[in-house]
Amino acid sequence: MTPRRVVIVGGGFAGLFAARALRHSPVTVTLIDRRAHHLFQPLLYQCAAGILSEGQIAQPLRAILHRHENVRCLLADATDVDVKGRTVHAQRPQGGSIVVPYDDLIIAAGMRQSYFGHDEFVANAPGMKTLDDALEIRRRIYRAFEMAESATDARDRRHWLTFALVGGGPTGVELAGQIREIASHTLDREFRTIDPLEARVLLFEGSDKVLAPFGDRLAGRAADALRDLGVELHLGTRVTGLDEQGLTVEARDGTTTRHPARTVLWTAGVEAPPIAGVLARATGAKQDRAGRIAVQPDLTLPGHPEIRVVGDVMSLNHLPGLAEVAMQSGAYAGRAVRHGVEGRTRKPKPFKYVDLGSAAYISRGRAVVKAGPVHLSGIGGWLAWLFIHIAFLTGFRSRLGAVLSWSVAFACGARRERAFTLPTADTASAEPRGTTAALRGP
Repeated sequence: MTPRRVVIVGGGFAGLFAARALRHSPVTVTLIDRRAHHLFQPLLYQCAAGILSEGQIAQPLRAILHRHENVRCLLADATDVDVKGRTVHAQRPQGGSIVVPYDDLIIAAGMRQSYFGHDEFVANAPGMKTLDDALEIRRRIYRAFEMAESATDARDRRHWLTFALVGGGPTGVELAGQIREIASHTLDREFRTIDPLEARVLLFEGSDKVLAPFGDRLAGRAADALRDLGVELHLGTRVTGLDEQGLTVEARDGTTTRHPARTVLWTAGVEAPPIAGVLARATGAKQDRAGRIAVQPDLTLPGHPEIRVVGDVMSLNHLPGLAEVAMQSGAYAGRAVRHGVEGRTRKPKPFKYVDLGSAAYISRGRAVVKAGPVHLSGIGGWLAWLFIHIAFLTGFRSRLGAVLSWSVAFACGARRERAFTLPTADTASAEPRGTTAALRGP
């Protein structure tokens, strides 16, 4: 008898936990992802800031799933779904397409950075959703200090020492705090011409508070901690223009202000990848403003019990785009498929998210954590943040390496992962126009 064929699109938290739930099931699992690694996205900013290495936050999918003998990994980008023929079409990185048949399909494609219709901002303001993004941001942060050191004009030096971040969610808050720590604790005695302490960090947020989902109390404490670090908060503003010399923002009263800054980082907004729109059109499923696909309580699509959408790309009961939501929904979908294969006729209970909390790191000894009625900040929040991230890091090596790196960084401010490269003239000329602009930057 041919085993039931399960295809999972996406190797993030949702896809990984779905695959794990099917380990001992009489099915064949094909996991399709455009990257060959699983990424621990909540710590991307620490890779960008030079605390953690790529290997500490990214593990090869094949290594993670090597004991799952029924799982096959394919490096490809899913581009289309034939719901009648029950096949997934994907493009291989170096050309050529593949068609993968399925009996059950789990879409765990995650989300990507959104520029709210201003794709022209991409080249001068990288986002942070992938490992490549983190390395590009690391390049821009440390390059800025080097360029300021060799600048002969005081105005040019000030512009290189000005960092602007767009978006006051966890990523923006965490990255802003890291840049201030780099300036005050890591680079404070390494330069001869500039004083890194003079670096300015500007954080722009469209709402009235940073970390709004954490509630007024924790959001207020986070704002106070950022101001204590020297981060300049610009709340109630939206970006209307952005180029290699800085950005223009508009306040709610309609006034516009130009902020010169040679390093602009985008940490605001997400949108669904193209495969979500393709699937929605093929099945008639609804999408929200960000492109998330509306699912039924059992995470299936109306009229298509064989298709489940999980993780960040699903829309259900206004659940947030958190790693824990992805883990739980992915595991739920995997178990639902397993129970169906095992012949259990009882209808599965609706998916119920168990809120284990959310956390945001601000600086050494300061973080905010929200877990139901428990609200922590300061040193207590920081210790809770530390425990949460150690617990969920994939692999013993990653946990041990992260603990060692954190110990060094927290004790003396040193960052071991500060290496960055700059493209040569030959390399730059060979790159596509958009990629070259993103690498070369301002």
